[in-house]
Amino acid sequence: MRVLGINNNQLTFQRRPTKEEEPELKAACNKAFNEIGAKERVVITHGSCFPASGRDSYIGSPYGNAAKEYIKFLTLYGFNGNQLGPGGELEVIDGKVQPSPYNSSAFAKNKLFIDLEELTKDKYGKILSEETFKNVTKLPEINDKNYDMTDFNEAYKSYNTALTESYNNFKAKVSKGQPEALALKKEYDKFLEKHDARLTEEGLFHIYSRKYGTDRFEEWPDETARNIIRDVQKGDIDTIEKYNEIIDANEHEINQYKFEQFIATKQIKENKDWRDKQGFTYINDFLVGCSKMDKWRYQDAFLQDWEMGARESGGKSQRWFIPVIDPKKIFKNNSYELNSGGKFLKEKIDFALEFCENIRIDHAMGLIEPYILSKNAPDEDFVEGNEKDPDVEKYISELKDKNGKEYDKYWDYPKLLTNLILPALEEKGITPDKPVWEDICSYPARFVQIYEKKLNLPKIQNIDWDKAQDKLYRDGRKDDWYLVGSHDNEPAMTYMKRIGDMKDGSKGEFTREKDQWSPEYLAGYLNMDDGRENIGQIRNELKELYRTNDRERVRAKFAELMTTPKFQISFADLLGITDVTYNIGGSKREENWKERISSDYLDKYYENLASENPTALNIPELLKKALQAKIDMKVMNTEEKDRDKTRTELNEKYKPLLDDLQKYADILKEPEE
Repeated sequence: MRVLGINNNQLTFQRRPTKEEEPELKAACNKAFNEIGAKERVVITHGSCFPASGRDSYIGSPYGNAAKEYIKFLTLYGFNGNQLGPGGELEVIDGKVQPSPYNSSAFAKNKLFIDLEELTKDKYGKILSEETFKNVTKLPEINDKNYDMTDFNEAYKSYNTALTESYNNFKAKVSKGQPEALALKKEYDKFLEKHDARLTEEGLFHIYSRKYGTDRFEEWPDETARNIIRDVQKGDIDTIEKYNEIIDANEHEINQYKFEQFIATKQIKENKDWRDKQGFTYINDFLVGCSKMDKWRYQDAFLQDWEMGARESGGKSQRWFIPVIDPKKIFKNNSYELNSGGKFLKEKIDFALEFCENIRIDHAMGLIEPYILSKNAPDEDFVEGNEKDPDVEKYISELKDKNGKEYDKYWDYPKLLTNLILPALEEKGITPDKPVWEDICSYPARFVQIYEKKLNLPKIQNIDWDKAQDKLYRDGRKDDWYLVGSHDNEPAMTYMKRIGDMKDGSKGEFTREKDQWSPEYLAGYLNMDDGRENIGQIRNELKELYRTNDRERVRAKFAELMTTPKFQISFADLLGITDVTYNIGGSKREENWKERISSDYLDKYYENLASENPTALNIPELLKKALQAKIDMKVMNTEEKDRDKTRTELNEKYKPLLDDLQKYADILKEPEE
């Protein structure tokens, strides 16, 4: 019996698999996924969304001990990977942390992902005191909600305090010859051999950023500070002298930054070593943009007057304020030698894959035909409708030079994938079919020509919009990644209540009218074998169930998802979180990026599954539906004269596995007595 807490003056309980049951459950889920042919089954959990374990540092981490426990939970149910968000250092504007990971650094690691408790242990020479660790963290708060919220600014203050002490103690213990500190210094020195030049520049950026109160270097009043890296790269003698003076004057602060980056990188590597033993992969997010710090270091690589955004047909285009690589700076002189922009992209890929096994290509269109918006135009210049003002927004292929000719005259953007991105991925052993290519965009002609016709790269198939049956078996899209919703969508369990345009033109719960959500389709897709015993009754009962029970219809959609070769599920949908949305794409909502898994997520997950109308996903139950669907497909793909024999053989082969899945599906529904 496990007491979760007190709700309405009643104790709540739930049944969960015992330690003795877990190996059989894990084996059953993995075997079912393998028999179905679901090679990649991935949960989407961005770094800050991970739960706390023990004390809470106000933000989650994908690399600490709490992450290991979460991964063990995912592997118990057959998941073999997790898609992270970008893991770089977050921007700070006016002293406040900007929570969107899509404006983070492409190179600097997020120090807020450091597991501070580890720094109190012998392994790290106890460079952080137990007292400080407790002062900058808190005990997790347990309440009725099945989610938590990240407090980025409180985390930022706490980590600054903890890491300042850690660095000072590290130096003191090294000077005293403490063995653990000396061992740590040996690793640190080796780290600096590879990264010192970059870290020195980034450390200087932080000196200026704190001085002027913002990462927006364009707003710094000191022109030398704004352009110092660019001018050093040009070999300006006066600037180089000034640069060295500033570095010397701020040596302690810059070295502390380097040490923080070392600790963050060390823990990331340790996490990878552990995951490799578990056979669990991380998919890193290769963000299309970068931080202000990155742009400051690579100023010469970007267009000065344009930023990247997204075209909205019939609506106002989205302003992302993301710098755009200058097409003239990708390659040199119509050759494939990398120019400053190409070097920037290559470095980004190398860093994204340094400790991750796969990659998500954020906004793939931005690597072929980015949609660019005038940096200096006011918001009112961006209008609703299909007719856009070409002076303030356009595709990059429409950009002209001062002579009225195409600016990208060598067509370096169309060459970018074949001559830089794909070769860089292949260096890491990643073939073009492996990444999650985020292709959700406006699909202009040049993008179609390169992405679809020339390279035929995988896509994201959202079966909220399409039927898996059509995409897999009619269109043959076997290399695509499938999902029902993502980190940019409201919880799937609320989909049936979405308001939009109905077929008659009125406003209403439009999802109910979608063919891909129809009870007839779902009941038929999951039960295709016309010769199964009582198949007509089974389908009719399911049709009625899906018509009358919204959550059962959504669960059927997730069973459909599990019949696909590569799929993703958001952590919120897995755990049944329905009262908050992690991010609403294209919005500036205050709550964006803050949703997080609660520290007592296991209790809440199993309690949810044992409730009368759960919102969490019962994985064995869904797997049984998906496996039965695959069995039916195999039967129906057999010649009609052989179907009875095939059906009998498959039923005999899969009955033990179906029974095991049903057993654990039922266990997860049991309230504990």
